[in-house]
Amino acid sequence: MQSQVTHLIQSIRTNIFLTGLPGSGKTTLGVKRLRWLIQHGMPTTSILVLVPQRTLAAPYYDALNDPSLGPAGPVDIITLDGLARRVIRLFWPLIGDRAGFAHPTHPPVFLTVETAQYFMNGVVGPLIDRHGYFDAVTIEHTRLLSQLLDNLNKAALIGIPLAEVPERLKGAWAGESARRQIYDQASECVERFRGYCLAHNLLDFSLQIETFLHHLWPQPAVRAYLFERYRHLIVDNVEEDTPVVHDALAEWVTQCDSVLIACDQGGGYRIFLGANPTSAARLAAACDETIELTKSYVAPSDMLNLGYQLGLSLRQTTPAVKGDFRRVLHFKEHHFHPEMLDWAADKITQLISEGTSPGEVAVLAPFVSDALRFSMLEKLSARGIPAHSHRPSRALRDEPAARCLLTLAKLAHPAWGLLPPPFDVTLALAQAIEGLDLVRAHLLTDVVYRPQPPAGQDMPTQAKLGSFAQIQDETRERIGYLIGERYDALRAWLERYQEQTEHEASVPEEAHLDHFMGRLFGEVLSQPGFGFHSTDLRASEPAKTGAYMGNAPLEAGRVVADLIESARAFREALEQVPNFGGEQSVTSPQGRPVTHGHPQPISQDHLIGARFVGMFERGVVAATYVQSWRLTERDAVLIAPAYTYLMTNRPVDYQFWLDAGSSGWWERIYQPLTHPYVLRRDWEPGRPWTDELEFQARQETLYRLALGLVRRCRRGIYLGISELGERGYEQRGPLLQAIQSALRRTAEKSSSRSSDQANREID
Repeated sequence: MQSQVTHLIQSIRTNIFLTGLPGSGKTTLGVKRLRWLIQHGMPTTSILVLVPQRTLAAPYYDALNDPSLGPAGPVDIITLDGLARRVIRLFWPLIGDRAGFAHPTHPPVFLTVETAQYFMNGVVGPLIDRHGYFDAVTIEHTRLLSQLLDNLNKAALIGIPLAEVPERLKGAWAGESARRQIYDQASECVERFRGYCLAHNLLDFSLQIETFLHHLWPQPAVRAYLFERYRHLIVDNVEEDTPVVHDALAEWVTQCDSVLIACDQGGGYRIFLGANPTSAARLAAACDETIELTKSYVAPSDMLNLGYQLGLSLRQTTPAVKGDFRRVLHFKEHHFHPEMLDWAADKITQLISEGTSPGEVAVLAPFVSDALRFSMLEKLSARGIPAHSHRPSRALRDEPAARCLLTLAKLAHPAWGLLPPPFDVTLALAQAIEGLDLVRAHLLTDVVYRPQPPAGQDMPTQAKLGSFAQIQDETRERIGYLIGERYDALRAWLERYQEQTEHEASVPEEAHLDHFMGRLFGEVLSQPGFGFHSTDLRASEPAKTGAYMGNAPLEAGRVVADLIESARAFREALEQVPNFGGEQSVTSPQGRPVTHGHPQPISQDHLIGARFVGMFERGVVAATYVQSWRLTERDAVLIAPAYTYLMTNRPVDYQFWLDAGSSGWWERIYQPLTHPYVLRRDWEPGRPWTDELEFQARQETLYRLALGLVRRCRRGIYLGISELGERGYEQRGPLLQAIQSALRRTAEKSSSRSSDQANREID
């Protein structure tokens, strides 16, 4: 079969729908197809690689960067929204007016997840404050905003009108009637947000997709551009994409010289983002040939048998696989949560001492809390094992490096009136100055940072860092003169920056927050003697040799790069929105306007910076930064949520499933304003969502998750089981019950076979 497929992909007129298990070689064949096209003279501009998420494009980028490929031009490796942005920019004059935008002659403004939440907050905030919207539900404000945007995105990705969303949700709701009013309020919010976007040429993700599919895709000029340019199409992980993508592909594949579509069996991990494996399967009919790959080059039969046994326990239809999963499943029950973490760290140490590469170990959990993340990183660091964590839902405000930069930004911009509390200054100095521990940082902050209220006012709104030379001799000796020298260098840089920005009319770019952070990092914090230059001097010796630390240079650099990119995108969006200053007020943590106590009006550039800091401190959901995903390729133990790991599509030798008894493996996130199953194309409007359907969906989701994990593991799975969870509650969740059921069933069968064998021998 493999030789047949290899022969087919080495043909200019290939048109194949490739399906099979994860690890059966589909992506490998896609990469080979890309290399073959380039090596046989196909123009790279005629090749399009389409993936559902940018992180899944890594194998194709690696292939293009391979020196053995020889010189090659750029290949477009993009997602649907990336393609939509490109086409909208190119053909904007054709559709700006007919798509309903108020300023069709002005360029479009593309919003990130963060900027979309900012503008959504401007719409929703007044309705919550003045009219009590969403009082009937208890939910964090940032999650409320993200779920409203999710309704917009779902409507765009399944191809239904916005007005149909609340009707679907109300028709499926079987609880108290007050929830139906919440759906109407959510509908009003998204309609207002959509109107605001059209009035200001703002395109969030949903409007990008709708504009592309409804107004550009039908245009003959657009079709000619796409169909004539991209003659060779490679689509990977199509099961993780959405119905509207499948609609477009069903027509597109008929226009190409060659097509290779790869579809994972048992996929659909992005169902909460609109993924629809059933819809993807219909693309097989649009291709000339369908080939199924049945052999796994990753998971052995014993590992696949674990997936089969879990399917039986969860009452899912699954093909039988011979083997004995007990040979690859290792576990030990513990009473307390910390005992489980120590056991996992010890087992990882043992595996690495036996020759396993750290990069071949993944530590997974349904949710990776800050406490779990910190504990595992610290335990592995103490054992000299390099490790890193990736958690896309972790807000930038939770990263020490980001908090350090923005605390220093507040000190450098007193006009904001966003006075950092002394504790934040202590943490920032400890992060920024190499060798400064928290005790001495607290002492230093105590003597150099004393906020003062303006004349005639009670609350402090201004503060200036004092000089180290002005401190008493005894205190200077306790802090250390080397630390004092570094502190004075940082303080002097901040003072010079303030002097420069006072003359910002001559150098306006100096007032941009993203420029400030880039300069601060490059000119000071990344230099010798400062916290982002080398690993933490307070860390244990093994940590200095490469283990992860919260302010290690590579990690700090990644966080700073993400923060600067976020601030830049935020600034560019707000700069193009007329009269943005009147849309939302900027207040200090005490609720005062940022200009409070300052007679001079704050400049537009400074106002944008202040607004970004306010958004940052509210903990908005971060956009996906590809660089942070690429760091997972380092030779270090990966600590991540299970779904995040699956979307890296990277097999490993060993997996550790922590908190195996947690119900988080089975439960879905609380989403009172949206619903991932009701907002699907194949959902029947008006059908109630019952407890039975919820149970079935959870069982299916748990099975899909477990199956995806075992199919990406080569040698062994270690279950971390603690009777009491992280918060002290007993843990006996469905995953643990399913594994116990599989163990009992297998043991009974083995016992029965042994008994039959003994009887035959007696006979």
